[in-house]
Amino acid sequence: MTVRYNSIGYLIAEGFKSVFKQKKMTGASIIIMCATMFMFGVFYLLGENVNYVMKQVENQQGMRVIINDDATETQIDDLKVKIQQIDNVSTVTFYSKEDALASMKSILGDHQDLMAGYDEDNPFPASYFVTLTDLTQNSKVQEKILDLDGVDEISTDNDTIANLSKVAQSIQTVTLVLLSLLIVISIFIIVYTIKLTVYARRREISIMKYVGATNSFIRGPFIVEGIIIGIISAFVTIGIVALSYNAVLDRVLESSVIKSLTISLYGFSELILRVLIVYIILGTVIGVLGSMISMRKYLKV
Repeated sequence: MTVRYNSIGYLIAEGFKSVFKQKKMTGASIIIMCATMFMFGVFYLLGENVNYVMKQVENQQGMRVIINDDATETQIDDLKVKIQQIDNVSTVTFYSKEDALASMKSILGDHQDLMAGYDEDNPFPASYFVTLTDLTQNSKVQEKILDLDGVDEISTDNDTIANLSKVAQSIQTVTLVLLSLLIVISIFIIVYTIKLTVYARRREISIMKYVGATNSFIRGPFIVEGIIIGIISAFVTIGIVALSYNAVLDRVLESSVIKSLTISLYGFSELILRVLIVYIILGTVIGVLGSMISMRKYLKV
């Protein structure tokens, strides 16, 4: 057991020693990794915010469930409970006949004369405005609501909802493809840079193999080196990304377009833990894969 711990300690120590011994190569690797991880972070944060905005837009889309005029208050209350029990229903908001009339007056603005007489004889029905957790289930939810007692009809813009669902799915697909591509590029870069370090130490590797060292033992320090480079790059990059993101976010939030819309964006403090975990995992995986791939040529018998 003591020998095993000594071996692990030796591999870790050699990995750290190599990082600081090959300063130029380590610096070049970290710079290249930071540049690649920065691009990864840009697309990741962009994707997270786009999905966040789309979710807010989706939540603003819904269906208006028109209630029968002869429905009693008890039936109206029961209807709300039954709608809330349907899968994929997010919120159910009641709008009385008076609310509907007031909304129409607000839309007409200065043309209130068109609503003359409607205060005494209100023709607008009471309704529930229903939003969903998943817009792709819109049709199924409508079918279930129409089967409930007290429902007259449903008013909704199915085309808009369908288009929003397609846009959200397309954004998720594009983001996933871009992030996957950047991961592949990162692995390729770290493989190339670690290969240079391995080449510089090829004689040392040959001697270790000659005296009977196993491939795992020889590979160990290089894997540790790759992990260290990946983790250092992760922490450096997250600092750069944080400063850049906050600077851009301040300008975006001050724009008239964002102010006119009822949407918000993520603050970096809300994403930092998520981004840090992604970066550490990404840096570690890339470092390990890069080191293992770089060593294959020199570990062949």
